[in-house]
Amino acid sequence: MITEETLKKLEILSDAAKYDTTCASGYNQTSKYKNLRTQPVSGICHSYTADGRCVSLLKVLYTNKCVYNCTYCVNKVTNNCPRASFDSEELAALTYEFYKRNYISGLFLSSAIENTPTQTQQNIYRTLLILRKKYAFAGYIHAKALPGADLALIEACGHLADRMSINIELPTRQSLQLLAPQKTFAAIAAPMQLIHNRLQKALFSPSKPVRQSFLPAGQSTQMIIGASNESDYQILRTSKYLYQSLGLARVTYSAYIPVNENSLLPALSTPVPLKRENRLFQADWLMRYYDFDAEELLSSDMPFFDLNIDPKADWALRNFHLFPIEVSTADYATLLRIPGIGRRSAARIVRLRKEGFLDFDALKRMGVVLKRARYFMVLHGKRMPFSDFYAEDLRSILRDPSSHQLSFFSTGKGAAHVYRL
Repeated sequence: MITEETLKKLEILSDAAKYDTTCASGYNQTSKYKNLRTQPVSGICHSYTADGRCVSLLKVLYTNKCVYNCTYCVNKVTNNCPRASFDSEELAALTYEFYKRNYISGLFLSSAIENTPTQTQQNIYRTLLILRKKYAFAGYIHAKALPGADLALIEACGHLADRMSINIELPTRQSLQLLAPQKTFAAIAAPMQLIHNRLQKALFSPSKPVRQSFLPAGQSTQMIIGASNESDYQILRTSKYLYQSLGLARVTYSAYIPVNENSLLPALSTPVPLKRENRLFQADWLMRYYDFDAEELLSSDMPFFDLNIDPKADWALRNFHLFPIEVSTADYATLLRIPGIGRRSAARIVRLRKEGFLDFDALKRMGVVLKRARYFMVLHGKRMPFSDFYAEDLRSILRDPSSHQLSFFSTGKGAAHVYRL
């Protein structure tokens, strides 16, 4: 039975959770689905899998009663806002009610720090345990690992969840000390390292189960963009470290949303351009799936992305001496460097050119975006008509035609950060 009190908590705690992007790319505060009392369901958000499937999750905080006073956070202790906390049994029952009625496929559970990190982590653990054991919940669970919590508790949560995230939030130690002095990089890195070590142990175990029991979807984190003065280059270097040294599955970037007034923060009237967030997602995609390095995309001399052109095209124009590339002979890794050719179309080119003669129509059918790729390639020594330009002229041609801001909580599939670069 879902009570009015539980619904009120859900409204408060789902609204407080919407700023965390580590699980979802779209957010509906009011869903089309209805609960048992035919009232709108708060907190159902939409995440997209790697193969494009849309997954609905219940996205909530366990509590927004926080003892921390992070300058940028809506839930900081000094803010005057509605506060609420779930009980573990209450939240588990609520999640299961939504799940068995097919409103959701899983749960994203985060939390503020109510008393201590360990006590709050214990509440998260109890919720997951009740869901998995009492209700035999088979859905997806994304849970938070709280910096400073007992590491044994975090590991125990890892056996119940599919993915965990520890939000780094700010890209450098200096910014963390300035804007969130109660947090430290050491406290954030400790659970990340624990999860990484545990995942590595499972990876190289001689007897692997059919389904990895410890965090089969790995770990992720979020960085807030624009609350502090780091450049895109510094942010990408931090992401590179997280991927290479701590084995993160995903870093998400969240443009700073001004919710508090403070002299250390950007003015409320000057939100961070969402195009900047989008460029970082695109660059992150290039590092994870196209084998680009952070130092290739940016440098200390060029520390910010051009908001008018995507990072792959920008890199190609700055390295125009490497082009045009002969598509009929280039290997897979080289094909991926051509703007307009993605991983799938590059693999098709490599496979199908062994079976027959390639022409431009065949490339188009494979999914190559010829209106972009045409300037950077030749096929059997020939260019497409009207595709021979100088790099400086191409920069104007390839400028992003959209000049409008993206919605903060867009629910369309275009918000899924899926790119064909």
